[in-house]
Amino acid sequence: MTTRTRQRPAERRRRPPVRQPSTRQGPLGKAPRRPATVARRQLRSAPPRRRLTALIVVLALAFVAIVVRLVQVQAVDAKRYSAFGVSQRTSTTTLAAERGSIFDRNGRELAMTVEQSTVWTNPHLVTDPAAAAKALAPVLGQDEASLHAKLTEASSFVYLARKVDDGIAAKVKALNLEGVFLLPESKRFLPNGDLAAPVIGRVGLDNQALSGLEVKYEKSLEGKPGRMVVERDPQGSQIPNGVREYTPSTRGDDLVLTLDQSLQFETERALASEITAAHAKGGMALVMDSQTGELLAMASLVASQDGGPGPSPNNDVLTKVFEPGSVNKLITVSGALESGVIQPTDKLVVPSTIRVGHDTFSEHDPHPTQQWSITDIVANSSNVGSIMIGQKLGKDRLDHYLRAYGFGTKTALGFPGESAGLLLDPAHYYINSMGTVPIGQGLAVTAMQLLAAYNTVANGGEYVAPKLVKATVDASGNRQFTPPSARRRVVSQRTAAEMTSMLNEVVRVGTAKLAAIDGYTVAGKTGTARKTVEGTYGYKAGAYYSSFAGFVPSQHPAFTALVVLDEPTPIYGGLVAAPVFADIARYALREFRVPPPPPAAATAAPPATAAGAQSVGEPDLPASTTAPSPTTLTSSPSTSSSNAPPATGQTTPPAKKP
Repeated sequence: MTTRTRQRPAERRRRPPVRQPSTRQGPLGKAPRRPATVARRQLRSAPPRRRLTALIVVLALAFVAIVVRLVQVQAVDAKRYSAFGVSQRTSTTTLAAERGSIFDRNGRELAMTVEQSTVWTNPHLVTDPAAAAKALAPVLGQDEASLHAKLTEASSFVYLARKVDDGIAAKVKALNLEGVFLLPESKRFLPNGDLAAPVIGRVGLDNQALSGLEVKYEKSLEGKPGRMVVERDPQGSQIPNGVREYTPSTRGDDLVLTLDQSLQFETERALASEITAAHAKGGMALVMDSQTGELLAMASLVASQDGGPGPSPNNDVLTKVFEPGSVNKLITVSGALESGVIQPTDKLVVPSTIRVGHDTFSEHDPHPTQQWSITDIVANSSNVGSIMIGQKLGKDRLDHYLRAYGFGTKTALGFPGESAGLLLDPAHYYINSMGTVPIGQGLAVTAMQLLAAYNTVANGGEYVAPKLVKATVDASGNRQFTPPSARRRVVSQRTAAEMTSMLNEVVRVGTAKLAAIDGYTVAGKTGTARKTVEGTYGYKAGAYYSSFAGFVPSQHPAFTALVVLDEPTPIYGGLVAAPVFADIARYALREFRVPPPPPAAATAAPPATAAGAQSVGEPDLPASTTAPSPTTLTSSPSTSSSNAPPATGQTTPPAKKP
């Protein structure tokens, strides 16, 4: 039996003695380094409770930080992060609203919007860009290189061709190319071609207004765009059952104009024909309802090198200014009649020339000094007689009537780019201004201002503001009519009647016999005004604006019209503008079924006398120092190139003012 010897407790617990650090110094007198085993032993001997506490504190702080961040992300900023995530998956497409249409007074469309197809691509879905570019190039009329570049762009939406016609869209669809799609878009069309294009204006590729009424009524016509939101994966494909929101667009309001489509067409046709026949650079024509001020036709045409006359880039009847010439004599004479400085029965001794300041003004055709009635002066378009009447009126009253008739201020139309014209302050008149302004030189007007002035006489002496928009129609079909034109009294009915009688004689036996219309009385006045040099002083040699303004029937006017030709041959308004007026007026009388008036009663002013009519009917010419020869156009009075400030309103200061 084996016996075990049990060790005594004291012996089991005996530990090896701890070696005390030596107190001996090293060779340099420093205490020896403590052994590393001792440091490790002390570290291991640190209390476990302290280490555990530190670990718990660190973990607690980390947990608190995580909780705070989670609260911030999930509660405080939840909407922001949610929206950020959705934005990475969704794409928003703006849906352009259909632009409102523009109609004439009878509901015929002048401008409309139709749906076209736009070809676009998602390059992420195109499997073979080279093959797709080769197939699309002949269909879209583009080169393969540019199409290949579009088909490989780092985007999920790229336009290939905007608003193509139906035939091209059908060919693209037939190709059935991966990643190539058709998107419906609206496009602006003028169904009548360029008819009234300067008035209507233009829009850009994205249907943004660029000019004309499209700009002025942009807020009404453009409508309210819609939008489509679609959720897509990283490759651009739509996620099934994903986000899909569709907000339809709201169509813009329609615009109903006062223009008459048929009369507009005839006006442009007659004007274009004369531009071609007279080799003119362009022309303008306007027709207005005499009683309401509503504009029935508005044409601005320019000659082209490669074809017939076409629409002007701008609506020249409102944006271009020119010296009115003899048509301005209406204001000089009517102002003098209204002021009482002359009477219709007065007779003036009219010489062939008159000196004003340093310049001498003459008639278009020399004549001996003779007595002419006021009617004779108007019918014969006498420059000397008109200057004499202007001097009786005086510069301040002359300026008053020029402004009362609407010169120097914009019309109520508010058309984009409209000019107010150029009119000198009487305090700044030049020494020869009372020789130029009464006969329509030294000031500049728009065709619209001139038309409104003649319509004032046609309307019994009351100015009627021109009107172009009749109503607007919203998407629900509700029509909102525009207010009637503003009116103001300029001259009395008596003065207007006297002036009308004189204008009748201009057409009957005067300078505008070619404006006569069988069965109707026509009142009007011719004008031939020199054309200023753009950007500098003086007049362009041999260049004239030729015009005729009038109304019909003169007893009870239905229409007031104006025709202006730019540099025609021949240059005389009575020969080139008056016949166009007659053509347009005849058509308007037929279309609107205006019957011939009864025989005229006694006139308010004496007719032209036999003596005064001896040279009546000669072509209307601008003032000149000498009578023109058959082959030479006269220049300015005196030795200068101009006897009046140019249309820019600037000139070389004279020696002194009157």
